[in-house]
Amino acid sequence: MTAFSSDFLRIIHERGFVDSCTHADELDALLKKEVVSAYIGYDCTAPSLHVGSLVSIMLLRWLQKTGHRPIVLMGGGTTRVGDPTGKDEARKVLTDEAIAANMAGIKSVFSKYLTFGDGPTEAVMVNNADWLDDLSYIGFLRDYGPHFSVNRMLTFDSVKLRLEREQHLSFLEFNYMILQAYDFLKLARRDGVRLQMGGADQWGNIVNGVELGRRCDGLSLYGLTVPLMTTASGAKMGKSAQGAVWLNEDQLSTYDFWQFWRNTEDADVGRFLRLFTELPLDEIARLEALGGAEINEAKKVLAHEATTLAHGAAAATAAAETARAVFEQGGVGEDLPTITVPSDELAAGLLAPALFTRAGLTASNGEAKRLIKGGGARLNDAPVGDIGRMITDADLKDGEIKLSAGKKNHALVRVG
Repeated sequence: MTAFSSDFLRIIHERGFVDSCTHADELDALLKKEVVSAYIGYDCTAPSLHVGSLVSIMLLRWLQKTGHRPIVLMGGGTTRVGDPTGKDEARKVLTDEAIAANMAGIKSVFSKYLTFGDGPTEAVMVNNADWLDDLSYIGFLRDYGPHFSVNRMLTFDSVKLRLEREQHLSFLEFNYMILQAYDFLKLARRDGVRLQMGGADQWGNIVNGVELGRRCDGLSLYGLTVPLMTTASGAKMGKSAQGAVWLNEDQLSTYDFWQFWRNTEDADVGRFLRLFTELPLDEIARLEALGGAEINEAKKVLAHEATTLAHGAAAATAAAETARAVFEQGGVGEDLPTITVPSDELAAGLLAPALFTRAGLTASNGEAKRLIKGGGARLNDAPVGDIGRMITDADLKDGEIKLSAGKKNHALVRVG
């Protein structure tokens, strides 16, 4: 590994953040010499980001902690177009109202990880709709179109894979990489940005921006990408049995967020501690060396540290206490996901598969039936042996019904 002199590049290389980097030695010298402004873009396709975006958010956090300025670019404009990268089909076109609502939800995440303000190293948030909405189409094509080779654009993975699979790629989506490159040029001119960062799948788009800055203004710009996150077993990072692992608490409870990290595969513990916590590397080395059942203690540390960053220390401690009550003491725990069922509905009775699905423990009644048949469904810690089992108010214990799917997923049913 190259010995970097700047704290930022040294730390992110040591912790496993870097996939590729343009002109790393030049960037290292620049980071050592001055405060560098760098950005990552986030399109507003959902009301929250999920943990698949957390590597890039932590990258911005380390940038700020090492004395540089992070810029969060909200894709209010590019969300209308849709990034074809990694997609087998066109992204659903969202209304301006939906984009604005999603942006509001996403913005709240960053205040947990970054310090915003007007200082030289304080983070700022910008919206590319501010400049993309006012572009003159003919003028834009005349000024910037000559700098892009269609021949080269067709070789980018985001385009090539769609064409190889004979899947439709609209001209709208084909424009995305040009707009992203223009974002980089605009931020370089307007805010002095020198570095764009993003996922490994964005490499082609980022390099486009680096080259556009050089061709138009003679600028020395840089690009850096992080690996696309998968678990040791090959699963895509950010998904769980219950769906996406959202960063916003209104999309996913703190307990479920904590539990996601607690359920990390053994082989991923060290890597995730380096990426998603700020623990010293020697402490991480000690934790990942734990063997047998002791590795579970390292997973609890990972869960606590990651949840503390996302939701605060008090919420992380409460989630751990709930987990201890559920798993180690056979209790219920106050922070378990909870649904409320009308009293008359529970009095009449609900089929067990329907209630498990309603509680979010299974994705469908069919999945719930398979869970019950396989012996993985429990009602108040007792097996549900029959898919025709009716759950009624007679099953209430201290005003609650505890449902469990396997050993790790639980929910409470209360009467409304």
